[in-house]
Amino acid sequence: MHIEGEKVCLRALEPEDVERMYRWENDASVWAVSGTIAPFSRHQLQRFLDEQQFDLQQTRQQRLIIQTLREGRAVGALDLFELDLLHRRAGIGILIAEAEDRGRGYATDAVLAVSRYAHEVLGLHQLWCHVGAENEASRALFAACGFKECGLKRDWIWSPEGWQDEIMLQKML
Repeated sequence: MHIEGEKVCLRALEPEDVERMYRWENDASVWAVSGTIAPFSRHQLQRFLDEQQFDLQQTRQQRLIIQTLREGRAVGALDLFELDLLHRRAGIGILIAEAEDRGRGYATDAVLAVSRYAHEVLGLHQLWCHVGAENEASRALFAACGFKECGLKRDWIWSPEGWQDEIMLQKML
């Protein structure tokens, strides 16, 4: 399965992605935004990859690798999670793994492409996400992709720097 944008394509997980996911999931510098507090083993990630072979309705989640169209290089991952087919919505999360790949439009292109896929193929009515109020880059990304801020959770995220609010955003498809 391929979902194409102008700069990237989103593809299903492949067995060779386990090592890549192992590096990305165990990068403690992104744990604050992913909600991770413990490392992942290769075995756990292999099981996750194996579960992705099941029906989307069963797993209620889908991880896609973000790959550049020009070089075919994997630069990140995009997750649809808490898929709710009754209410036709899903959460969305995104990671552009390396700092040098951020700010190049890959995330925007990926979110726009998955928005079309979610509407046209999955029949979803909306996508939603939660972003730390201080995460200006993510707030700008989702705003540029048509997401609107719709809620605020005060002191929702703890970090060594102190408590932070979390903003809920949603996009009607």
